[in-house]
Order: sequence, then C-alpha cells, then structure tokens
Amino acid sequence: MSLIEQATRRLEQLKRAGIEVPTWDTGVAAKDAPPEPAKVEPRTEPRTEPKAAPKAQPQRGVRALRPATGNALVQVGQRQSKSVQADLGALANAGYLVPGSPRSALADEFRAIKQPLLKNARSDADAPVRQGNLIMVSSALAGEGKTFCALNLALSIASEVDHSVLLVDADVVRPAMVQRLGLSGQYKGLLDLLTDPKLDLSEVILKTNVPKLSVLPAGTPRINSTELLGSNSMQELLQDIANRYADRIVIFDTPPLLATTESKVLAERMGQILIVVNEGITPKAELTQAFNALQACPIVLALLNRSTHSVERQQYGYGN
Repeated sequence: MSLIEQATRRLEQLKRAGIEVPTWDTGVAAKDAPPEPAKVEPRTEPRTEPKAAPKAQPQRGVRALRPATGNALVQVGQRQSKSVQADLGALANAGYLVPGSPRSALADEFRAIKQPLLKNARSDADAPVRQGNLIMVSSALAGEGKTFCALNLALSIASEVDHSVLLVDADVVRPAMVQRLGLSGQYKGLLDLLTDPKLDLSEVILKTNVPKLSVLPAGTPRINSTELLGSNSMQELLQDIANRYADRIVIFDTPPLLATTESKVLAERMGQILIVVNEGITPKAELTQAFNALQACPIVLALLNRSTHSVERQQYGYGN
C-alpha cells in the first residue's frame, strides 16, 4: 500500500470517528487530495573566509635558503664541525704525545710546561688574567720548533680531565698544522672566518680523533693577512673563541716574531705567550728584540727547546 493510500484511509477513519478534517483549497476533494509534503528548509552554514595555510617555519638550527632561480626553499642542515682522522701512528713516530703513548721524559716536561699556563687560564682570584685561555706559541726566528711545541702542548692539555683544546693554525704565512696531522685536502679556516661573515666558527673547526682536541686551520691565504688579524672581526672572533666554552684552552701557532708582522698584531690580544727558544742557536740580540715586541701581553714565558740537559730515555723511571 502506498503512502497516498495510507493517508486517504486514515482520513476516512478520522471522518467516521466524527473528527473534522481540514481541506486544502486546491479544487480536489479532501479524500482525493494527498497531504502536502512537509517543507524542509535548506540548512545554511555561516559564511566564513577561507583560512590561509600556516606558513612553514624553518626548523631550529636550520637555515632556509632561496636559490637565485626562484625555486622552492632548500633546507640546509644544522651547522656542525667536521670530523677528521689524524694519523696517530705517524705523529707518534715523529715524537708527538699521542694518546696511549708510554710515559716518557718528554711527556713529563710538557706536564711541567702546561701547569703555569693552566693556572693562569683559570678565572679565579689567584689568576686574574684577561682571556688567559688564549695562549700564543711563537719564536724569534724560524726553525726553532714552535709548531712541534704547540702541537705537543695541545696534546698534553687534551689529556687533562677538566679541559678541552682548540689548536689554531695562525701561522697564516706558512701553515703546517694540517700537514702535521696527516690530513690531505684544502680546509677553510681562520682567514675565511675573517672575510666571510656567513661562515660560523663551528663550520670550519675540525674535530680530531684525539679526544677533546679540535683544530682550526689557517684557511685560504690572503695578501692582507696582517690587516685581517688586526681587524675588529678578529677581536670579535677571539672573544667568541675565548668565551664559547668555559673549559676550552685555545693555542695559537703563530709565525716567528721577527720574520713577519702577523704575530706582533696577535700578541696584543693574547692572554699568554710562550716563546720557543732553540738552545745555543737563537742569538741573544734577536731574542731580546722578540721579547721587546711582546710588552703588550701581560704574561710571556719562555720554553727552552732541544736542550742538551733533556735526555730522552728508552724507558721512563727514576733512580733508587
């Protein structure tokens, strides 16, 4: 039975029961007229403006760069130092104090050398040295062993429990530290930091396989290296290096004082200076001239290298 037939039968039942049933003015008898379907008003949602998609934000520590072609953004990873593998075997054969080497007279000599330097580097009441953790290693003349001493000093301090070391190859005239470590290739470094404001210190530091020892290479050679080392950018970099890590000792291997002008510029900004003197070789007049050039530095120490009084033993020990 259809809905219309059901509705008609229901109307007839209501009439027989004496209930008045209204009719619609359509010209059709009530019994024949189908009920008017209920009107359903269409539901309307309030008009809202479309929301803009949220703007993508670069991740923390990640730079978003737009290529010159106008293409989509390119994500550049977080700045990290590069890890390198120094040739520890070659270093040990060359007389350097690599980790795991047996105890030796040379190791004890550098233990004695580093103690006053570390004491001066501590920022306490007993050693109020401004930026005492910035230590420059140089010599009066070339060939006195300053690079050998700078690297061994860094290796010795790296063995300390409470200190890490950043070794800076500031001999920008004749850089040798990368080669001494047995590394190959070209690396950006100190001079690149001073000429490229987009570079960050962490991007050019090399983390070595010697625990707690990192290296900052000299970088791309520049003809105006003296002016760069004496610039405000260098001063800001030194402050950053000195203050970024509280436990860090920073050692600068610099050119000979009497051979170039770069070391004299750097000396004015160091907390301590260690002058390597080749016993019996360095003339007294040149040595005096070198020390006179360091009057701006509060602490200047001397290291007597290749001394005949220091005899390397096959096995370390002391007499009964």
